[in-house]
Amino acid sequence: MVSVLLIGLGSTTLSALESLLAKCNVQGLVRNVDLESDADAPIVSLANEVGIPIFSDVSQQNIKSLVLKFNPDCVVVSSYNQILPPEITALSTFINVHYSPLPHYRGRANVNWAIINDESCVGITIHQIVPDLDAGNILFQQLIPLHSDDNVADLYDRLNEIQRQYLADTVIKACHGYKGVPQNNAEATYCCTRLPEDGEIDWSASTRSIDCLIRALATPFPGAYTYFQGQKLLIWSAKTVKKPSNYVGRIPGRIIGRAKTEGYVDVLTGDGVLRIFQVQLEGKERTTAANIVKSVKSTLGLRVSDLLNRIQTLEQENLRLKANAK
Repeated sequence: MVSVLLIGLGSTTLSALESLLAKCNVQGLVRNVDLESDADAPIVSLANEVGIPIFSDVSQQNIKSLVLKFNPDCVVVSSYNQILPPEITALSTFINVHYSPLPHYRGRANVNWAIINDESCVGITIHQIVPDLDAGNILFQQLIPLHSDDNVADLYDRLNEIQRQYLADTVIKACHGYKGVPQNNAEATYCCTRLPEDGEIDWSASTRSIDCLIRALATPFPGAYTYFQGQKLLIWSAKTVKKPSNYVGRIPGRIIGRAKTEGYVDVLTGDGVLRIFQVQLEGKERTTAANIVKSVKSTLGLRVSDLLNRIQTLEQENLRLKANAK
């Protein structure tokens, strides 16, 4: 039976572990476990159930030590946030699971970027690890359609299921000599890291692009956001209003409709109307948009006038404190 060391830091780890356990000898899991995380609980439970040790030190030095200690036939990486150097990858067969149709979308946040860019499909690629980023020979690849209303969790569920079905067989095949198919580097495209602050909504953008951003950053990601009355407002679900009224007087971000019973509000975008359903003020519980936005005179987003008013308020407060200190 092929022996495997699994490195998995992200939400793809559980399906990777389940796949490998069915057909391989999993010697250990490298993962910085958070015992209070809902995502980590099933992983820890499964590892404990079958007696697989979990190594919480995810540093490259510790990974090198573990590879030398266990001498696995293969090291499988299913979500790791660093590029492993040749001095480590030369120690064994290293295989990576990447959620994009390589050579397209090399790099980070691939599924999120695919939704943001309104792609027609996403994919999973299992490939050899080489010094260049996500550039190794392709051992397995499968594409799936990206539907117009898919959010990022929907796609991860489907991609995780494909990984569960095919990862172990692909690893075994590679360990028995299969070299895979070289990538066409001339067709390579790349994705940069995304940060939580990248999720701010530009209401002057198209309705479709805003809808894509919201779906791309849905749970378990930080969420697309805007501002309402100076407070950060996360938007968790929305949809495009089909055949909206033609506004020739248009303020992007302006609320133009509110349905208290259904819980939604309608907001103008750069080219149409977006209907917002579920929102969350920072530090508060999720609720319906109509529970937060209660006037069609409201505008979403942080405008220059809002910033000036806040500065003036702070200046006045500063003067008051100085006066009281005398």
